[in-house]
This record gives sequence, C-alpha cells and structure tokens, in this order.
Amino acid sequence: MGGDNSSGRTAKLNHSSTRFNPPPRRAFVITRSNKQTHEITVDLSTRSIISDHVYKGYGYPLMTNEEQLAASQLPLTYAPFKASVSKRGLNLSEVVCGTYSIGWFGETNKKKQRRLLKILCNYLNGTVNPYARPLEGITAVVDLDIMKITEYDDRLTVPVPKADGTDYRSSKQKPPFGPNAGRTTIVQPDGPGFNITGHTVRWADWKLHLSFDIRAGPIISAASIYDLKKQEFRQVLYRGYVSELFVPYMDPTQEWYYKTFFDAGEFGLGLCAVSLEPKTDCPANAVFMDGYYAGQHGKPIKVTNALCVFERYAGDIMWRHTESGIPGEVIREVRPEINLVVRMVSTVGNYDYIIDWEFKQTGTIKVGVGLTGILEVKGVTYTHTDQIKEDAYGTLLAENTIGVYHDHFLNFHLDLDVDDKDNSFVKSKLQTTRVMDNISARKSYWSLVKEVAKHESDARIKLGLEPAELLVVNPNKRTKMGNHIGYRLVPGFPVASLLSDDDYPQIRGAFTNYQVWVTPYNKSEKWAGGLYADQSHGDDTLSIWSLRNREIENKDIVLWYTLGFHHVPYQEDFPVMPTLSGGFELRPSNFFENNPVLKTKKPKNVEWPKCTNKTS
Repeated sequence: MGGDNSSGRTAKLNHSSTRFNPPPRRAFVITRSNKQTHEITVDLSTRSIISDHVYKGYGYPLMTNEEQLAASQLPLTYAPFKASVSKRGLNLSEVVCGTYSIGWFGETNKKKQRRLLKILCNYLNGTVNPYARPLEGITAVVDLDIMKITEYDDRLTVPVPKADGTDYRSSKQKPPFGPNAGRTTIVQPDGPGFNITGHTVRWADWKLHLSFDIRAGPIISAASIYDLKKQEFRQVLYRGYVSELFVPYMDPTQEWYYKTFFDAGEFGLGLCAVSLEPKTDCPANAVFMDGYYAGQHGKPIKVTNALCVFERYAGDIMWRHTESGIPGEVIREVRPEINLVVRMVSTVGNYDYIIDWEFKQTGTIKVGVGLTGILEVKGVTYTHTDQIKEDAYGTLLAENTIGVYHDHFLNFHLDLDVDDKDNSFVKSKLQTTRVMDNISARKSYWSLVKEVAKHESDARIKLGLEPAELLVVNPNKRTKMGNHIGYRLVPGFPVASLLSDDDYPQIRGAFTNYQVWVTPYNKSEKWAGGLYADQSHGDDTLSIWSLRNREIENKDIVLWYTLGFHHVPYQEDFPVMPTLSGGFELRPSNFFENNPVLKTKKPKNVEWPKCTNKTS
C-alpha cells in the first residue's frame, strides 16, 4: 500500500565523495493484514524481508482504490438502503455511491477503534454530475477489514436536487454559446528544448529528478542549476512535494461534521492521479510520463500519462528596459520568459487539483495549485435565499442545493539544499525607523532587521502579521560582495485556519497553525499530517515534531510551507467550477553574482509558410 527508498538520503550525505559503496536497495512497505497494519522493510536486491513490525498506534494507512470500490457497491444490495431509495420514488439503477473518511472526534478506546468509512450516495437520471444530486440524510458505515455495512441511518428526507443545468459535457450544452476565443497553436519545429533520460529532466540550466508517488503525486528531487560564471551545477532543492492536503467543511450538523478530509494521507494524490489528455490538460508540445504504484495485492498499477512536462511561453517578459535618456538614441532590450512546467492532475472525489512545478531560467521555482471540478453540495428544502432564516453553512447555488463553505490547505515539504545541505533560516523584518536629529527632510524610512532562527520555535511564522523577507541561506558561503547566498520564500496570499485549537479536525491538521515551519531533516518526518492520517489523533504531525524545539542553525533543514484557500462557493462555481489558483515561489537571493539571465539570447522566431485567410 506504500513504499519508498528508506536509505535514499545516503547519496546526499556522500555527495562530495567520488567513490563510495551505494546503500542497499530497500523499500518500506505498509500493508494491512488480519486487521493489523504491518510496517515491512524489504531488501530488493535479495528479495527478502529485513523486518516486519506491527503498528499499534492510532490511525490507519491509505485507503486503496480496490477496497473503496468494493465498499461503495455494498449499499446497492443492502435491503434497508434499497427501501430508502424506494421510499423516495427513485430508480436504484440510477444511484451511485462514494466513500468518505470519518475523521476522529475524541474517541480514545483503542480496542473499539475500527477501520471505518462512510458511504454517501447520489442520483444520476439525466446527468453525469452525481455530486449535484445528493441523497441527503442517508449514511452507511462500512468496516473495511470485514467489508460489511455495520451501521445505517436514514434520518431525513429533503428533495433530491434537479438534474436540469447540472450536466457539464460539451455535447449536452444548448445555444446560445459563449464567445469563441479563436484558434491557437504551439509550434516547436526543433522539438522540445528539454531532455528526459529515465527520470532525469534537463532543460536550459536546470537539472532535476522527477518521480511519482502514490501519496504525494509528483516529487521533485536533486534540482540544481548551472551557474555560468562558476561553470558548475549548484544545488537548490533536494526534495519537494505536497506533504498533505487538508479540506475541512464548515457544516457542523450530523450529516456533515465529519467531512474534514486529508486528501493526501487518506486517499492519496498519486492514487487519485488521472491520465492527462494531450492538447487540453497539457499543451501540444508536452511530453508525458506514466506513473506506477503498488495495488492492493502488491502488483504494479500503471497510470498512463500521469505527468506531463512542457515549455510554457505565455507572452510574459523575463526582463526588459527601454532607455530614451541618451540623446539621439532609444535603446530597447527585451527577453521573453520561457519556463519549464511539470504538471499532474489529481481528482479526489469531486475536486480536481492541478499541481504545477514551474522552473524559470532566472533560478526561480514557482509552484502553482489550481482547484476545479465539482463542489461538494448539500440537499436542502430552500429554493430562494429569502427562505433561509438560520445559518445554512453555505451558499444557495440552485434550487435545493447549498454549496457548503470549506477550506483547502496544501502543505509542501521543501528540503532546500542551497549550495550544500547545511543551511539556516533567516527572517528579515522590514522595520520602520524614525529620522532623528534633523539630518533629513524625511521623517521615516524602513530597513531590514535580520533574525537567524536558532531553534524550531524561532521559525514558526504566521504570515500577514508583519512584512518580512523569509530566506534559507548557506551561512558557510558568500558572494564576492560578502552576502550569504540563499533562496527566499515568496508566499502567496496568507490564509490561516479559523477553527479553534481544540477542535478535533484542527488538532489533526495543526500544521495549519502556522504557514511556515522549519525543522531539522529527519527521514521519518515526511507527512505533515502524520504517516497514518486516516482516523489519526494528531499525535504524529509537524506541530508535534516541532515541539522538541531542535536546533536548526547551520543544519540540514526542511522548510514547510502551507498555502490555503477559504472557499466561499458562488453561483459561478456551479455546476462545474472554473479554476481557482494560488501558489508561491522559491526565488534566488544573492545566490548568483548578478542577473543570471543577462546573457540569455532571444529565441528565434518561427517563420510561418505563406497562407491565405479566407472569410465568408
């Protein structure tokens, strides 16, 4: 059900050595057998088991696709459920069901803890958008270890929302249609400007390793950039990936309170990766890579076109200047920006997450996240907002349909190695200073006050409280001007959790208490929400590890950054949601001696053959 190279760090620790014995090829496997979770270390070279440990703590491993599919079919042959469908006057053959994690809400009796999930069902009959037609009030609870329905409730009956207007397929849309943006194309007559050998990608001055993980999706490793002046590749990012994706809904009622999902740790972003469609999900110049993961019985499962890699040119400017101050001359220099993008789309139930890792010739790494897909909606009796007299916990999007308020928090594990593994975290506050002693006509200015984080507690940051520059620097190396070389985090719009600290979902998702954390590297600390996220108790999370307050100055450190969205649904999000985007950047800061793209040449224009426009 999972695995990684448990000795993968050794290569990093020995990077300066020209000869060393490679570490043994070992895999860490998590599997479920006889109602127990086993942690098994396998030697791949000898095909032998090194160790087998039974995990006895709280929480359960990732749910597999096979068991979720089996669980979702159970209600369709369950007599009480069939009676509920009949009572509503619905056709059982038009019902589809899905799986939902149940979370944790204070239960402490380990003996009574079982690996459960809830099944909720929806109605088709005229649409391929089942999420828009929930059978509100019906809940089945399935024990995954015995694959049986152990609890069933049918608590209320509200109208099933109508199918009209919910089908998003192009073939089902009727006139009038929206405006046509015109035809577009992408042409690279010389082929892609990047090269992929195995899992190593080389483009412009970048070299990186790209892999696919059942839980995280794309993992970027060993990213380094060639320094033209130093004539060498320099380390930037040892490993980066989505560590957790926390989605709590804001409806506390009996039907909804448990909807507080950990999409990476419970369902798997890689497990939910979809095959990317050429020329729509990715442009015509994209190159695709397949992904593989271990299925429920250990056999490899292939996801065709799980990742795509392409060069992006959107008409952006990398740098420019027009100089008209020289008599008799106008000097204009412009360089277009062409970037390399690595993309994956993960469809976790109703939501589609677009994850982009974008590499720029300037040395910047830009991470983008797009949210699209279908809203999680609630069936209600309301047909107009004037009827709502109490807290509806969402927005009335259509008749009998509430889009429930919710959040999306994505935590990124960013193991930066800026010109070597020993780094420090620096917070440079922008501080207002008053001009004293009448030395200037000015009354104030701002300057930097630098603080080097010595321990983990010094690096926990709530963004938006004060302006600051956040950098990972190498304290052992300087530029010719004497500045410490570094990379800085350029955050997106700061979003923090609004749940109370004692709320059970917040205890589990406590990595959202701060947007920025820094920890010393520890190979067991990979997942911000804990290794076993399903029904976890919040006792193995980033916030718990950080309580040790370990030293982080001039150490091998990991930067953890959480970007977030408070999602208030609007009618434009229905029946399918236009992409909502966010992101952040890792930008070189005194890493180079000067502008690293000063000598970048303009790309040659493509000469189009002569053609004639015919209009009627």
